[in-house]
Amino acid sequence: MPGAAARLSAMPDRVVATTTAVVRVMNERAVYDRIRSLGQASASQLVAATGLSKATIGLALGSLERAGLISQVGHRMGQVGRAPRLYRIRPDAGWAMAVDVGAAWIRLALSDLSGDVAARVQQRARGHDPQALAGQIADLAGACAGQAGVRYADVTHTVVGTPGIYEAAAERIVAAPNLPGWDRPGSVGVLRERLGGRFTLDNDVNLATVAEQAHGAGAGQDNFVFVSVGTGIGMGVVIGGQLYRGSSGRAGEISFLPVAEGSPPPVGRAEVRRHGLLETVASADGVLAAARGRGLGAESAEQVFAAARAGDRAAARVVRAEAGHLARALAAVIAVLDPGLIVLGGGVGSNADLLIQPIRRRLGELLELEPPPIRASELGGDAVVLGGLAAGLARARDDVLARIEA
Repeated sequence: MPGAAARLSAMPDRVVATTTAVVRVMNERAVYDRIRSLGQASASQLVAATGLSKATIGLALGSLERAGLISQVGHRMGQVGRAPRLYRIRPDAGWAMAVDVGAAWIRLALSDLSGDVAARVQQRARGHDPQALAGQIADLAGACAGQAGVRYADVTHTVVGTPGIYEAAAERIVAAPNLPGWDRPGSVGVLRERLGGRFTLDNDVNLATVAEQAHGAGAGQDNFVFVSVGTGIGMGVVIGGQLYRGSSGRAGEISFLPVAEGSPPPVGRAEVRRHGLLETVASADGVLAAARGRGLGAESAEQVFAAARAGDRAAARVVRAEAGHLARALAAVIAVLDPGLIVLGGGVGSNADLLIQPIRRRLGELLELEPPPIRASELGGDAVVLGGLAAGLARARDDVLARIEA
């Protein structure tokens, strides 16, 4: 089979060429990441840190410097002989932006490639109509970039965190009942028109979970869940150190768990189906509805918790019921996932001083085995933005390194 022989004889050259290019790219990325982690480094330090040869390190440094991704910052002193040159990454070679789109607030932050936050902007959401919301996000993105002295066009990658699930194949957001209109067909396209193509969409609770893993209570934990209770209810799941999304991106949608303490809520079946039973009774609106049902004149869930702290008995009963709702949901989560830690956050979940102990007591009644530790998130309203920056920085660094490969 001469044809087959000819093809086989030609393959090694192509494989070697391809393999050489891949190895070169891997080496350049390894050197870049090591310089970034060390802050600054000499060629000899990089040889010791990476195990690569001096010649390979030299080639990688040359490519990175020509691409404008690293720069020389002087010499390392204290050695006999010629002082070695030191290199650092150029933080301004790329930018990452995070956008947290909530029902009440839109929050943004911008960081350079070193991870230092250069600008922050926040503003009350002016509406949930796709055109209005996309326009507001784009305006704020421009303002945030301008605060750092750059244009939004200079931002390498943007991550937008939003309630609901983004279905990439259909270019749509689903299951976002707290942002009416955001799930209309074409809403993602409108946002793309305003922000351009260099952005990704992700679930806000998933991004908050990434932040907990990187900066919060989940640091160092291979298996944990982050449960956010606020305007909506959602959960992020980390298994084996990786965010678990499920087969269709719907992992963690615990708002639909059919669990609740006591009687079901006095709302229509359609409302429960749209928001889920747990969210209907245990979200901020659920807490407020329960309080008003007991004669409290509260205007927000925060006021209900404040009244409970002040000793109001009716408010205290509402808080105990809230803890019961959450305990039932967490019992199901524990039985299925066996997490090593539960992190509680969100506007309602942040009331850990009133919720964690009664939740643990109720879990003790519902479960035979000892439940895992439950901790309060310390990231507050920054969680989604911090997670978005972590994800955005990973993409931005990949994008700037791709300049060498082009």
